[in-house]
Amino acid sequence: MKTLNRLWILAALFAVTMTLWDTPLVYPIKVLVVFFHEASHGLAAMATGGRIEHILLDPNLGGLMTSTGGWPLVILPAGYLGSMFCGAALVLGAAWTSHRRVLSFLVGFALLVVTLLYVRSVFGFVSGLLFGGLLCLAGVRLNEAFNDLLLSFLGVTSMLYALLDIRDDLIVRTVPQSDAVAFSNYIPLPPVVWGVVWGLLALVVAVRVLLLAAGPPPWKKKVQEDCQPSGSEAS
Repeated sequence: MKTLNRLWILAALFAVTMTLWDTPLVYPIKVLVVFFHEASHGLAAMATGGRIEHILLDPNLGGLMTSTGGWPLVILPAGYLGSMFCGAALVLGAAWTSHRRVLSFLVGFALLVVTLLYVRSVFGFVSGLLFGGLLCLAGVRLNEAFNDLLLSFLGVTSMLYALLDIRDDLIVRTVPQSDAVAFSNYIPLPPVVWGVVWGLLALVVAVRVLLLAAGPPPWKKKVQEDCQPSGSEAS
C-alpha cells in the first residue's frame, strides 16, 4: 500500500465497514473488538498492580473482565479507549513497518496466549483461538500486501467500533452496567459527561492516526529533514 494512497484506502475501509456494519460480514470483527476491549481492561489492571481473574465474551457482543486489585480509575476507561488504541496500533503498525506478516503473527500469538490464560467462556475461548490461529496463519502463509490490508481493516474497524460504542452506550443512552456509570461512582459526574470526554479523546486519536498513517514514520521523516541542506548550503 503506497503512502500517497493509504489515506484514501483507510477512508474507503471506513466507508465499507459502515455500510456493512449490521451484516454478518462485520460481526466476527466486532467480536474481536470486544476481545480487545476486555483485554485492555485486564492490561490496565495488571499495569496498576492488579490481577486478571477471567475474561468472558458472549455471542451478543457482551463481555466482562473480572480482576482483583489495580486502580479502577485506570481500569474502567481502559476498555473503550483500549480498543481504540489497539485499532490505532494495528493501523500504524501496518503503515509503518515493512514486516506486516510478522506483525500479524505476533498479534495472533498474543490473542492465543490471552485466550488460553484468561478466557473462560466457551464462546470467547473458541473465538480467541480462531482469531489467534487465523492471524498466525495469515502471517505465516500470506503475503505482505494481504497482511497490510488485513491489519488496516482490523484496526479501522476497532477504532470505528470504539467510537460507535461510546456514542451508543454512554452518550445517546446510559447503560446501567457501563464503564462510565461505574467511573461516576469514583468521580461523581454524570456518566454522559465521561462518555463525551472519552468519545472526544477517541475521535481525536482516530483522526490523528489516519493522518499519521498516510505519511512516513516519524523517524524516517526526521532522517529526511536532517539530510536536507540548509538554505545557505542550497544557494
